[in-house]
Amino acid sequence: MVLRDFLDSPIATLSLWLNTEAAGTLPENLRGQCSAPLRELTAEQLTGLLRQAAQIRFQAKAAQISARARHAGWEQSLGEGIFRALGYKHNSWPMLGLAEQRARWFAPQLSPLDLQSRLLGVGNLLPAEMTRAQSSADTYLRRVWDQWWREREEFSDCVLPRSLWQFHGQRPANHPQRGLALAAHWLADDKMISNLERWCAADLADEKLAGSLHDVLKIGPDEFWSWHWTIHSRRLKKAQPLLGATRVTDLAVNVILPWLRARAMEGGNTKLQNAMEHRFHAWPPAEDNAVLRLARQRLLGGGSSRALQTAAQQQELIQIVRDFCDHSNAVCDHCLFPELVHNFAG
Repeated sequence: MVLRDFLDSPIATLSLWLNTEAAGTLPENLRGQCSAPLRELTAEQLTGLLRQAAQIRFQAKAAQISARARHAGWEQSLGEGIFRALGYKHNSWPMLGLAEQRARWFAPQLSPLDLQSRLLGVGNLLPAEMTRAQSSADTYLRRVWDQWWREREEFSDCVLPRSLWQFHGQRPANHPQRGLALAAHWLADDKMISNLERWCAADLADEKLAGSLHDVLKIGPDEFWSWHWTIHSRRLKKAQPLLGATRVTDLAVNVILPWLRARAMEGGNTKLQNAMEHRFHAWPPAEDNAVLRLARQRLLGGGSSRALQTAAQQQELIQIVRDFCDHSNAVCDHCLFPELVHNFAG
């Protein structure tokens, strides 16, 4: 289609404009009904609203973890939280289902490869049979499948239906096979809990929080998974870490800090509770994503990503989208959030 005669500016000018934040700003009539009352808040009020909502969410997560720990133990409650987080949005439930069956498939002194084979098998993420072509082309797949073939009868009662997994609409780096490969390394490390406890007790500056936790959680190179996104993907030209900075932030604010806060609360250690809450609110923001961009457009009128200065603020904005926007339509019919904002401002 020839558009030149219908443009109100030269193409070069429009090209420059398209690269600015203004180009992503929605017209007023396409913004959410909460956008206007949110704009009436001062910067301090908006920060206070997000902080208050994030605090409630943080305490609720800690309470849920504490309740689960009383039933299943602290180590199990942490494992379930980690598995669920590694499932991302689409596969959190099957990953949680695997974690809940840990007593069936886990045993001490298993190597990361042993655990990868067992987790991929119980998760039903291995091919049903090995063809000669697969066998000759992929040594890793041959090894894990041979081990699972010897064990699958023993664990047949806890194998997940393959239909539970969703593989569409996600990045290759977020594939559940890769999440299980990472979890296997942590499960094989019998010092992980004690390392987290030492990290909790350490006196850390705010700017060192993310890096120090990454050091605790990072694993060494994996001979297969450092070079492949999935079992069947081609070898990557450059090795990729199983754990990135964004995933560390997600694990910190959604699992590890609430878990540590819950343990401190159970032990009556008020100082440690306050320290974990401070770390939660001070945690640096993660990378921007599509949900945050849409939320800033519809709720905050297209504000810069720099407007969200902490990971807790990012998480709470995402939670508002999931709690309210996901349960309403494009014109915000019957959404309660605008009224909540009015009440907060009043």
